[in-house]
Amino acid sequence: MKTILHKANTRGKADHGWLKSFHSFSFAGYYEPSRMHFGVLRVLNDDTVRGGMGFGTHPHENMEIISIPLEGDLEHKDSMGNTTVIRKGDIQVMSAGTGIYHSEYNKNADEEVKFLQIWIFPNQKNVTPRYDQITLDVSDRKNKLQQVLSPNENDEGVWIHQDAWFHMGNLDKDVANHYEIKKEGNGVYVFVLSGSFEINGILIERRDGLGITETDAFEVKSLEDNSEILLMDIPMMLS
Repeated sequence: MKTILHKANTRGKADHGWLKSFHSFSFAGYYEPSRMHFGVLRVLNDDTVRGGMGFGTHPHENMEIISIPLEGDLEHKDSMGNTTVIRKGDIQVMSAGTGIYHSEYNKNADEEVKFLQIWIFPNQKNVTPRYDQITLDVSDRKNKLQQVLSPNENDEGVWIHQDAWFHMGNLDKDVANHYEIKKEGNGVYVFVLSGSFEINGILIERRDGLGITETDAFEVKSLEDNSEILLMDIPMMLS
């Protein structure tokens, strides 16, 4: 097994007043040649948006864009006519494909919204743009790993144009889960939402990221009650 540890305090940071964002990989004004991407994982942004503020209408193309709300209500509008609100327990996906415009705003004026914005390189370009969101049963991730994303439309969670699988878990102290890589050649990028974990003797804490390659499986052990984790199982080779 090979690993690369990205401690939370080594991430890029942007503070625009209305937006505070931490970047696990190079993004906008943060450029770090050694952290351009991890396999097909291009962007992992940890965003906090002030009440009533947000991202105005802007374009994307040929990217799979996933949003995972952590706190508050995030309102989405796009050029396909979708107007929706996503909350903790939801997961949203956009296949930008040939091109899409969208905006994201904090629906509430009196509280922050916090969410993860994740970009994945697709395995096919110029697909027809699409949008989807679902509400997950978060009790299904108590002391186990719940699948929230896959390449297959009929599987649990949302789906994207890539051989990727995401799982989320909420584990109590000393609970361990065995994870098997879903596809040969894939790696896993682990991101800690809260609490702390141990993987292969490596301590990972809140907002740390750990890239794992050259293995078929590993064990995730929680070191605190109610520790939350996201596992992104993704191809390491760009299409």
